[in-house]
Amino acid sequence: MSHEFVANANFYALLSRYDVDLAETTRAGRCRCGGRLDRADFPRKPRGGRGAVDDSYCKRIGLCCAICRARTLPASVRFLGRRVYLGVVVVLASAMQHGVSASRGRQLASSLGVNRRTLERWKLWWTETFPRTEFWRSAGGRLRGEVRVDALPGSLMEQFDANSEQERLFALLRFIAPITTRTRIQTGA
Repeated sequence: MSHEFVANANFYALLSRYDVDLAETTRAGRCRCGGRLDRADFPRKPRGGRGAVDDSYCKRIGLCCAICRARTLPASVRFLGRRVYLGVVVVLASAMQHGVSASRGRQLASSLGVNRRTLERWKLWWTETFPRTEFWRSAGGRLRGEVRVDALPGSLMEQFDANSEQERLFALLRFIAPITTRTRIQTGA
């Protein structure tokens, strides 16, 4: 696994377009109070794009109810919740850590511009917190093969059939998009 996607502007553009589609799908729903959802983006200062990201990454797509003013975030493939680093960076850096020597870990941290302690926190999140989430308990059982928890997210990425590493990464980001938000959208409306 490499980290060439961190500098691929076309890949970031694809993720931006997909996020817009996710937001429009969410916006077509209604708030739990029945109100219309209006676009209400807010600023972000994402880390890890290394100049490959465009201005669209400086905003997180948000929605706001026209009646109760409650804010909601559509799912995202660009951002993993409130993390300041881009989702691509979090996933790749975490996957690349599996079985990494101390010197390789320092090189990885340096090349991605991520503190070594941050990499360790991400690794713990993937191997300890993520497997305990409601999302993983329900979605993990629908995968075609066994996913090694101690090798997440790399072992999860291997579950997706794709022609390239980039397509596999995109599939993983789409798969975990539901964990990037808490929503006030009515379901089944």
